[in-house]
Amino acid sequence: MFHLQQHNTTVRTEFIAGLTTFLTMLYIVPVNGYILSAAGLPMEAVITATALITILATLMNGLWSNTPIAMSVGMGLNAYFAYGLVLGMQIPWQTALGVVFLSGVLFIILSFTPFRAWIMYSIPIDLRRAISAGIGGFIAFIGLEQMGVIANSDATLVTLGDFSSPTVLLGIFGFFVALVLYAYKVTGAFVFSIVITSIVGWTVGLAEVPKTLFSWPASIEPIAFELDIVSAFSLSLLPVILIFLITTMFDTLGSLTGIGTRAHLFQEQTKNDASLEKTLKTDAIATAGSSLLGVTPIAAFIESAAGVEQGGRTGLTAVVTAGLFVLTLFMLPLFQALPENAIYPILVIVGILMFGELRKVAFQEQDLATNAAIFLIVLLMPLTYSITTGIAAGFLVYVALKLVKREFADLNLGIFIIALISGLTFVL
Repeated sequence: MFHLQQHNTTVRTEFIAGLTTFLTMLYIVPVNGYILSAAGLPMEAVITATALITILATLMNGLWSNTPIAMSVGMGLNAYFAYGLVLGMQIPWQTALGVVFLSGVLFIILSFTPFRAWIMYSIPIDLRRAISAGIGGFIAFIGLEQMGVIANSDATLVTLGDFSSPTVLLGIFGFFVALVLYAYKVTGAFVFSIVITSIVGWTVGLAEVPKTLFSWPASIEPIAFELDIVSAFSLSLLPVILIFLITTMFDTLGSLTGIGTRAHLFQEQTKNDASLEKTLKTDAIATAGSSLLGVTPIAAFIESAAGVEQGGRTGLTAVVTAGLFVLTLFMLPLFQALPENAIYPILVIVGILMFGELRKVAFQEQDLATNAAIFLIVLLMPLTYSITTGIAAGFLVYVALKLVKREFADLNLGIFIIALISGLTFVL
């Protein structure tokens, strides 16, 4: 079924690869629970829903596309959902889930047409990298704020937090533990960081030691099928829907490009690459399905690269990962007992990794339009607490400067469409 011999691998190799991927991305279950609970969703239900959608999406991808790609709730858009839409724009979380659903439906439709590839390749590669870096800065800012490392200031807007607070010090400790473990390429660095920091937090009394580690899964009834599609289907939320759509495509294509290069997958990068097409369609279907379960969009996880490094080459790796995630359904007491500042440092590390995309940008002094757009995209996302605002400002400035300088060769219909949507963001 998985054509192991054809891919020069074995069942043992695929199992080890699946286990490795599981350990590297296990953190998403408690982290997503904490992030979405800030938006008012019950943490217990979110944890169960996150585990379920991870199992279903990863299993579907492994069986259908036969690639070693694991999928789960994407980091970045979950933070934007909670802190940007619900807390920032005061949109009810039910309506925000409706936004996720509509973007997922559009993603499914576009996955069966050439439009997806067309819109992707219409956007200059440097602006795509800036979007990834900007989201990295955004979620790192959220992580630092939740850790208490930075705080509100009436005089300077933002200032350093209270470094005499044991909770803040625990977060800083967790950040350096995660950083060191990741720097030494420890498999499951984020998971081990959360465990070590939690043990320290429990030891010094900053959180209660869990009385039990396992229990039956919590019900997802409080959030499942609670999305409000009617309220989300409005002109004022159109830019947000499209931002979710475009960002989800960026996340997935970026991850698949990086993983595929190492595993010698998706090398054709054309409509004839069946494995790539099936993986993208799985991502789209799972994103629409995630909103029905009550969580945010799905993305191909870059942590799948860890499994690829262990020799994973087929869908059996993903199937093993999905099977292991079943265990997380029964780990609710442990996840609830984790100190918050054992979780939030992970957001900062993920932000740093995403911000690293800027190293690939070919800054050129004479190309002011691109430089200004990148600057605004990266800076305004965290400063305005909005991925939408950052992208909109960047694309509007890019098109305006290109037109003023008559550099028409750098413009195309796709860019104009995105600029129009960007304008609607501010008008609406």
